Amino acid sequence: MVEFDEPIRARLVKLEVIDQAGVNHATQGRDDEERCLQLGLGLRRGFRRRGIAVAIELRNYFAIALAIVGLLWTSASSAEPVVVRHVEGLVHGFLSLRTPEGDVLASGDLIQVAQGDRVTSRLVFHFKDGSMNDETSVFSQRGHFRLLSYNLVQKGPAFEQPLDMTIHGPSGHVTVRYKNEHGEEKVEDEQMNLPPDLANGMIITLLKNVRRDALPLSVSLVAATPKPRLVKLTIAVAGTEPFSIAGSARKATDYVLKVDIKGIAGVVAPLVGKQPPDSHVWILEGEAPAFVRSQAPMFMGGPAWKTDLVSPVWSRGR
Repeated sequence: MVEFDEPIRARLVKLEVIDQAGVNHATQGRDDEERCLQLGLGLRRGFRRRGIAVAIELRNYFAIALAIVGLLWTSASSAEPVVVRHVEGLVHGFLSLRTPEGDVLASGDLIQVAQGDRVTSRLVFHFKDGSMNDETSVFSQRGHFRLLSYNLVQKGPAFEQPLDMTIHGPSGHVTVRYKNEHGEEKVEDEQMNLPPDLANGMIITLLKNVRRDALPLSVSLVAATPKPRLVKLTIAVAGTEPFSIAGSARKATDYVLKVDIKGIAGVVAPLVGKQPPDSHVWILEGEAPAFVRSQAPMFMGGPAWKTDLVSPVWSRGR
């Protein structure tokens, strides 16, 4: 446990009081944010003197604030799920995963099958260093898209914290299995009030079905922190970007998705480097919308990696 100087300890105690006030009286959120911002600025100055250990300690306080926000959100009204405009079917796509600088990290496969109105979509990335990201979502497409089940497995050195998260949409049962910093196996088992617009593993499908002139304000997502937390992703159009296919000019719509962290947690997050970067997904619109590219983090605190479609490379003479 890190020992704080008296002024820093006093600020942290005040921060806990503000956190509790946010639960007891959410309507005072604006005043709490202003007070929290002032405290946070002072804390950050203190951290520069005390180093990394203090920053790690405050991340625990951010987790507390995020938990409080989660309690407030679970009582909020749920958003409507996205309407099915284009029915999903059989797909096998080839993908690459790259760093923001363009270095290849992994090769991937998107495999999707449909039986009636039930779709199973699996996205697997095999990393050069032996790591793996394996994501499977099962959803229905009967008028609206609804998540039925979801499983995410991340393991290997590419990920700071190996985990296995399972979501059962209808019941709201969420389980996260992970290893802590000491390598010990831990399990978070939660019964959550999951909204109908839950989008884990479905972001690309949903963006192929939204209308630019009538975007949903947000969709919901369960994030493993590693404790499962319900967060909101706001959706906006950043513009269009040109690209080409075999010399043919095309344009893709750039959708930007931002994790919307409300109240106290939203103020503290940037101060401790826990505000997730914006995600981008590029969709070719038209009669048959298609995924072109994405840039998004794969885990809490991770960099925004690029996912691109790739074509097969034949051996010489083929």
